Amino acid sequence: FMLLVCVAPFGVHAANAVFPSKPMRLIVGSPAGGGNDIVARILAGKLSETLGQQMIVDNRGGANGIIGMELAARAAPDGHTLYMGTAGHLSVNPVLYKKLPFDIERDFVPLMEVVNLPFLLYVHPSVPAKTLGELITHAKANPGKLAWSSSGDGGLPQLTGELLKIAAGINTRRIPYKGSAPAFNDLLAGQVHYCIEAVPIGLQHVRSGRLLALATTGSKRLPFLPEVPAMIESLPRLEVQNWYGMLLPAATPQPLVKRLYTEISKVMAIPEIRAKLEAQGTYPVGSTPIEFGAFRAAESLRWALVIKEAKIQAQ
Repeated sequence: FMLLVCVAPFGVHAANAVFPSKPMRLIVGSPAGGGNDIVARILAGKLSETLGQQMIVDNRGGANGIIGMELAARAAPDGHTLYMGTAGHLSVNPVLYKKLPFDIERDFVPLMEVVNLPFLLYVHPSVPAKTLGELITHAKANPGKLAWSSSGDGGLPQLTGELLKIAAGINTRRIPYKGSAPAFNDLLAGQVHYCIEAVPIGLQHVRSGRLLALATTGSKRLPFLPEVPAMIESLPRLEVQNWYGMLLPAATPQPLVKRLYTEISKVMAIPEIRAKLEAQGTYPVGSTPIEFGAFRAAESLRWALVIKEAKIQAQ
């Protein structure tokens, strides 16, 4: 009995002391080039230095994060595999899909809300609209003609687009894609007329004039795009903040959860990293595992109401 009492704590400390003992994997449930991926790579690059082991970003896009999450759920709970996903992956999917190949409460432990970020409404210059009001007027004059792209079913880009249709009273066609990057690339190519997407994915194209940004979905205007109004200035109900969060496989030992939370928090506090994140229009949060768990669950309840109101069904 005494031997067990002595050995168990030592085992935990030993596991913690040699961690990480091999390269780490950050599974990202989005294709390369999306906002989630950009933020993951900013953090993974620095964490590779601070942890002394390479952190590899493993993009597993498709099915709105379900493919990547299933892979993460089955990974060894030894702290070497993390999952980073969007609000759509972590809070919408559990209330949108009747059956998932994992249970978010049973198969994962929360680590942290990494960043939050508003969306921008991006429009192709071929559309005769320079403001949100003009876009709504054009859409009403041409019902069913305008097409918009979004990532997979249940992503916040889709839900925000549906909210815009309800709030503005417009009839437009959604074209779904397997991720934000391909959805955005078709907007750039003029295959669709508009999309609602993360700031990091399209800011450079707004600055270069390839696309127009007509509105932000945040609570206020962005400091680096002061001329772009917030949607709530003309559509009072339309405020949406996306966020990216990290999970670990269930049964990951608490000392490793705490260690990873501490290490990622330190990296996010580095002025250079914080500046890189904010330059992408993403705002560092770094909530504790307990705070993030409660927040994620509350977001699920919120979006369940939107799904019901917009009559959205998983395809």
